[in-house]
Amino acid sequence: MKHVRLAVILLAAGGLAAADGPPSTLRGVLLEQLQTTHNKKDWFVPVMTALEGLTAGQASWKDPSGGHSAGQLANHLLFWNSQTLAKLKGEKPAAFSGNNDETFNRFDAKLWRQTVTHLDQVLGDIEKLVQAADDQQLAKWASTIAHIGTHNAYHTGQIISVRKLQGSWDPAKGVK
Repeated sequence: MKHVRLAVILLAAGGLAAADGPPSTLRGVLLEQLQTTHNKKDWFVPVMTALEGLTAGQASWKDPSGGHSAGQLANHLLFWNSQTLAKLKGEKPAAFSGNNDETFNRFDAKLWRQTVTHLDQVLGDIEKLVQAADDQQLAKWASTIAHIGTHNAYHTGQIISVRKLQGSWDPAKGVK
């Protein structure tokens, strides 16, 4: 019985602390993960900050060792986030051959500004979808949403690395 009372006290205390701390609901955790990889600075630099001020020429620059350009990485993120958004909405996603290299290689410097704007919009739309979803949908989508955040954070780190190599990264934005 002592253990049950202790568990109840700890759960109650945790619930109170959560109001001022990290989110304590599935929706809150998923939204936090999406927002902090999109446009809300927290533990790491979000993708919109990583792309901020990047010109089409800079977005096209590739490291001589053969890595992807920042533009290719952004295009890859746009493709996969758009695919996932369509699936979550119950829509048919854009046709895809199954060759992941194509998601990087479709980058077009002439469309750079539209790519950044569209990525921002798609990420915002995913957040809105999570905000409006019922608990059953959230439970069904939780793993997918968690993977979106992880995938976006991974490639954002690559974008920052590319910008550092080319000398276009401002360390005041969060990574020295």
